[in-house]
Amino acid sequence: MTTHAQRERLLLADLLENAGPDAPTLCAGWSTRDLAAHVVVRERRGDAAAGLVIPRLADRLDRVQAEYAARPYEELIRLIRTGPPKLSPFALKQLDEVSNTVEFYVHAEDVRRAADDWTPRPVDPVFAEALWSRLERMARVVGRRSPVGLVLRLPDGRTAVARKGAPVVTVTGEPAELVMFTFGRQAAAKVEADGDDDAVAKLYGAKLGV
Repeated sequence: MTTHAQRERLLLADLLENAGPDAPTLCAGWSTRDLAAHVVVRERRGDAAAGLVIPRLADRLDRVQAEYAARPYEELIRLIRTGPPKLSPFALKQLDEVSNTVEFYVHAEDVRRAADDWTPRPVDPVFAEALWSRLERMARVVGRRSPVGLVLRLPDGRTAVARKGAPVVTVTGEPAELVMFTFGRQAAAKVEADGDDDAVAKLYGAKLGV
């Protein structure tokens, strides 16, 4: 049975392939080639990917990612499609599902929503619940840099507190849109933000995400 992460992986690979290596993405300063290199390095070069969370290793990450970005674009797409090597922790289906479902969804949307004519992508209820479940568990992590109190709300009224504090902004949207918002893609997320105008402006200007 295909998992959410496996499905999003293949979709991301298709989107990157169809867009070509020089298309824009929602990742500031990154082309599709840069994004593809990031995905490959994260899965295949744990020694360098540590720079994503350890600041003193960021320079090494940048060097390794630049090396991968210089490879043929077709090779990067192939490596994304085939997935991590057998000895990688990401090769474990359960870890892949936990770690990559949101990662690949967001990056797929980074490619889709960078196009001028993008339209919302239908998300089936099962996948929507999977995204919400993961967002609930990591809400405090992705919201930790919010300059204001942040509450995430679904249309059905379920909520998750991403950041305690005042003033409070309540952001309402479907799970997929709340994921995009809290992962730093506020301007591209289809949500409604309720709160003081100044607080809302600060939230939209904040660098949210892991």
